[in-house]
Amino acid sequence: MKTNTKHNKPAANKTASATPETDAFFADSVDPRAEGRALGLEVITHLLLWMSDAPTLESRGLRATVALYCIRPDLIDGLTFEQIGELAGCTPQAVHKLANDFRENTGMQS
Repeated sequence: MKTNTKHNKPAANKTASATPETDAFFADSVDPRAEGRALGLEVITHLLLWMSDAPTLESRGLRATVALYCIRPDLIDGLTFEQIGELAGCTPQAVHKLANDFRENTGMQS
């Protein structure tokens, strides 16, 4: 009966022998602009997916307005949930629920 000695050897500590020259974390320089663009693209993609996840064009417009309310209310002249609801034909509670959904999906603090 043969035994496999590979499994009987103690595992070598790879991090102990890694030097900054051989470790990819230290060797590869990071371009801050490229990293910033990648992060920005990820955020914008997530935002657009949330806004487009509505069945009608009117619902998508409401989601876009709610996103603006949460991110930059000055861009919609500081409209309230009641005013947004009147324009969209829904209750302020429905707008508030949508705002909570947006904050939950994006991880924003209320």
